[in-house]
Amino acid sequence: MFVRRVARRNRQAMPDMSEALIGVLRQSPTRASPLRGESSSPVPVDGDSRLPLLTIVHQGADAEQPILAEEVMRSLQQIVDERGASERLAAADLSPARTVLFVGPPGVGKTMAATWIAARLSLPLVILDLATVMSSLLGKTGTNLRHAIDYAKQRPCVLLLDELDAIAKRRDDDRDVGELKRLVTVLLQQIDDWPAGAGLVIGATNHAELLDPAVWRRFDVSVGFPLPGPDQRRDAILRFAAEPLPVSVIELALTASKGQSYNDIERVTMQLRRRSVLDNVPLEDLMLKHWGQVVQGLPRAERLQVATTLAEAGTLSQRQISSMTGVSRDTIRGFAQEKSTTSR
Repeated sequence: MFVRRVARRNRQAMPDMSEALIGVLRQSPTRASPLRGESSSPVPVDGDSRLPLLTIVHQGADAEQPILAEEVMRSLQQIVDERGASERLAAADLSPARTVLFVGPPGVGKTMAATWIAARLSLPLVILDLATVMSSLLGKTGTNLRHAIDYAKQRPCVLLLDELDAIAKRRDDDRDVGELKRLVTVLLQQIDDWPAGAGLVIGATNHAELLDPAVWRRFDVSVGFPLPGPDQRRDAILRFAAEPLPVSVIELALTASKGQSYNDIERVTMQLRRRSVLDNVPLEDLMLKHWGQVVQGLPRAERLQVATTLAEAGTLSQRQISSMTGVSRDTIRGFAQEKSTTSR
């Protein structure tokens, strides 16, 4: 009705726009229609704050693929494939996974993976806003949760229950009040009642050990997200840098970032890119300086490994490598001579 009023009011002043709006209204609903999937029912809100309980993200089908280990990507791809082959599965008396649990430390790509799945399925990503759902009046939290999930059930979507451990903690934890324990029961009931045709429920947690055992049983598939390995960190460094980098910079950053998450690497790289623009300094120089400082705090064995790797790359002088890693030039020179003798 609003679009129709806008078209009518602007018919003389902007006839082309008016005609285009009328054309949109006349279209049958398709995936390309801007009006497709919009519900007449508003997004539920908290009764006190009036803030929405859900965030709805419409991601294009060309969403960037997350950088993840091969086994994790295979699990995500199977989730997508099952949705596309629901009829074949039904013929074999099977059904696609309705619920998926993502487990892993912060910053390893769980939310990005959920966004990618939603994009591949051409469905909106509906994110439960825990800050709003967890009302200051505990008695209303369960009501908020029911309203939010009931809304998501009404339309095909991917519902993301991020930080699931906040609302699904073990019920044998004596430190929690009874209302929070009842909240777990509400969540279990809502997941049990999730209709197969409503889409996909994805739970994500950084603390799997806090989840109630009954919650684990409600998820058809569990996907573990480990910290990125060397290959994934290399891809992340290059993607976030958004420009070619010398081998020495990549190898230095790769070793120094061991044990860090994608989020950690992105945060550092974006900060260095901004500083590069502000100071008009090459990004590779700033990366060498930053990651070199990180390397200096590593144990000697790891610093020696970095030094030998950089020496093999051959793009930095022995003086630079020694200054960066704290490994003596004699040690680096000895490695270079040994390498040369071996190659002959």
